[in-house]
Amino acid sequence: MGQKVNPISFRLQTSKNWNSRWFASKKDFAVWLAEDGKIRDLIEKRFASRPTIANVEIERSANLVTVTIHTAKAGVVIGRGGAGINELKKVIEKVVSLPVRINVEEVRRPELNAKLVAENIAHQLERRANFRRAVKMAIQGSRNAGAKGIRVEVAGRLNGAEMSRREKFIEGSVPLHTLRADVDFYAARALGPNGTGIIGIKVWIYKGERSTK
Repeated sequence: MGQKVNPISFRLQTSKNWNSRWFASKKDFAVWLAEDGKIRDLIEKRFASRPTIANVEIERSANLVTVTIHTAKAGVVIGRGGAGINELKKVIEKVVSLPVRINVEEVRRPELNAKLVAENIAHQLERRANFRRAVKMAIQGSRNAGAKGIRVEVAGRLNGAEMSRREKFIEGSVPLHTLRADVDFYAARALGPNGTGIIGIKVWIYKGERSTK
């Protein structure tokens, strides 16, 4: 049996951190966890038309919920004159029980973010692009941006084939067992055209080594 471990949870407290950072009592834990899920779903659905959201971090204090949105296109999230961020804040405040503050941070190199790369490939596959071309373009973009290595797996009825299969593409080094290795990972889904089912896309990006001290 293969022991599959998410590369991000494997590195928690060494080179990665939790996306939700708070401490709750037993009675509040389930409520706050559900609220975090609703916040992420709201943000993802709001900008679902194109892959722009790289990560959403949530921090809670006694009287405030701070939501930090990491995005490749800050202008799209903020909106003209901050209108977009104010509207998003009102929507989120209907879900949570505390006042909300939203921070927007721009991702300088989206080609090095596994979520953005995976969703970009998924977006192309839904528009009937050839999966090999979409993956190879994504790999080349990440390598040009400075990735030490990248691994991509796609599985499903690729290019509308009758039988599903799995294809792997690896370029460079991706040391999954090295704790100090900065490896970003994300698994995305694409809806195949003409009812051909779901195509899964997994992306690992190795950016180099971090000090674990």
